[in-house]
Amino acid sequence: MAAGAATCRGPPSRLHDGTVPAGVAGRFAAQRLTSQAVSEQAGSESEQAGSGSVSVPDHPSGSAAPSAAPSEAASAGAIRGASVTVIGIGADGWDGLSQAARRALAAARVILGSRRQLDLLPEPGAPAEPGAPAEPGAPAEPGAAAVVVGRRIPWPSPLLPALPGLLAEHGILPVDVGARADPAPSASPAGTAGLPGGAARSPSEVSVLASGDPMFYGIGTTLVRLLGADRVRVLPHPSSVSLACARLGWAREEVDVVSAVGRPLERVRAVLADRRRLLVLSADRDTPGALADLLVDAGYPGSELTVLDRLGAADEARQWATAADWARARAGWREAGVAGVPASDPGLRPPSDLNVVAVEPRADHPSGHRARTPGLPEEVFEHDGQITKREIRALTLARLAPAPGELLWDVGSGSGSVAIEWMRSHESCRAIAVEVRADRADRIRRNAAALGVASLRVVVGRAPGALAGLPVPDAVFIGGGVTGQGVLDACWAALRGRGRLVVNAVTLEAEAVLAAWYARRGGDLVRIAVSRAGAVGGFTGWRPAMPVTQWTVWPAEHAAGRGES
Repeated sequence: MAAGAATCRGPPSRLHDGTVPAGVAGRFAAQRLTSQAVSEQAGSESEQAGSGSVSVPDHPSGSAAPSAAPSEAASAGAIRGASVTVIGIGADGWDGLSQAARRALAAARVILGSRRQLDLLPEPGAPAEPGAPAEPGAPAEPGAAAVVVGRRIPWPSPLLPALPGLLAEHGILPVDVGARADPAPSASPAGTAGLPGGAARSPSEVSVLASGDPMFYGIGTTLVRLLGADRVRVLPHPSSVSLACARLGWAREEVDVVSAVGRPLERVRAVLADRRRLLVLSADRDTPGALADLLVDAGYPGSELTVLDRLGAADEARQWATAADWARARAGWREAGVAGVPASDPGLRPPSDLNVVAVEPRADHPSGHRARTPGLPEEVFEHDGQITKREIRALTLARLAPAPGELLWDVGSGSGSVAIEWMRSHESCRAIAVEVRADRADRIRRNAAALGVASLRVVVGRAPGALAGLPVPDAVFIGGGVTGQGVLDACWAALRGRGRLVVNAVTLEAEAVLAAWYARRGGDLVRIAVSRAGAVGGFTGWRPAMPVTQWTVWPAEHAAGRGES
């Protein structure tokens, strides 16, 4: 699978030139940039060499960023069906662009991008080669070079809140919130996007530059959510992942990828595995050293780190050392004010801001091993005794059955162990931990960061009141507080007749609540007993833990069994 294609979820498949096959584009036109999408994409709009993401420098001349809401003046001249062409560009600049990308830029009257990306284009009005047309949008003779004269506008900062208004200023309105979910394919040029090379499609007057593959942690996915897939034409460039794998001779399908651009670097901890290759897309020049510190802390000091600088540029470079060496070098650079290099440094130099780190993990000892299957030892969590024991936790996660992209409520979260292992099962799984005690909530956050899922949301409060206004869950786990008035009722109602509910109980009072609900709602009610071997004088015997009563129910199955709709 191509490097960029693997991350494209939701929008329809595209042809080689980035266009959407006719007949399916319209079905996605009503997608919106939701608040969740804004949160997910906010970090990806920082410049990363070849990664597909773009930077968010200050607005030109220090003026305020455009409002997210299109102004009346902008809306009056905007066209709701107007399209945008998103062009991936690498560190090799104009020379690395395809003819289709050059033609799109020559036709554009407005070009949006980071300052670095805009500087990679030929000087305004100057043809890259002799014989180019002098007017934007003018047809070029076959083989003629393009001239880029469109107005160049650097991205404002912050980008995402300003993006809808910025597009409206240049004639492009987002998808109408009230539009029907499955509009018929447009008869406009955007509706003819399925022809090879976009031959039947009129050039867009607005082009957007993105580093590398725009659909890989990039602005392309944001624009698709905002405008609809049939109004976004994507012309990708090789991503930094593709370039790095090409330089190193690594098979792309055998490499895990973590982006640190606007995202916690701790996410690396969730995918760390001995000898499983990893690429980290750096946020800036400090990322390689910070990653080295993380690897040393996680028990991987001997891991091999190759920092690939400015991939695709004429001055592309690479440096190799172990994580321990990088960590020592980073400490030395800090002491020397970054500019100096201590004598103990093994020939390393501070990298550029545009870098990718290739990691070949080497675990120093077994404690560095963290399986992604549920049932991590209690010792890897910080806790005060309020933790679901590993055997019970493994059975609980099996009952919760996490699937990619799903959301869990962990009510009465304690140490956060169930929510954390739910999120570790797949990078797209999400969870909300609800905990009444603030000290435990802080502990949950620390555990989440230490185990690579720092995006775990923690809500401090008592259920059921603390559940109000939370996103609809796919699954709910109640590990504490089931005897509280209204807790089970609120969790059952939140599932809206779908998903699954799992409740663990250790007290007679909690068991009585589960027995009553089991009588009314059905499901599975089981008792789990675990014993661990321990010393009994000079011998070894079994020490039983408190038994756990577990109730699991799928509301949809309950409704079907009773003929409910």
